[in-house]
Amino acid sequence: QVQLVESGGGLVQAGGSLRLSCAASGIIFSRNVMGWYRQAPGKQRELVASITGGGYTNYADSVKGRFTISRDNAKNTMYLQMNSLKPEETAVYYCNARGPIWEHWGQGTQVTVSS
Repeated sequence: QVQLVESGGGLVQAGGSLRLSCAASGIIFSRNVMGWYRQAPGKQRELVASITGGGYTNYADSVKGRFTISRDNAKNTMYLQMNSLKPEETAVYYCNARGPIWEHWGQGTQVTVSS
């Protein structure tokens, strides 16, 4: 059974930082593309960043230079370091794991950025 468990969300002031974690089980972690998505109220879910098993990364233009995605294959864990957070980035952040013909989602973690 695949499980993706996010942690690290919370309330932070604008300009602050948070580090999200996603612990995975039930998959061969190192072989899969992992990603962080977010969904704000009334908006569609959007990709924030993704990382391949080999460490290649992709970022949404809006977070480039401020967010860093990383993974520790030995710990089956993915991270998202978020710096210089903005109020408009308040959202539920989801962990995603993707294989050739499947994908799984975590339950999400709330990030609230106050102005």
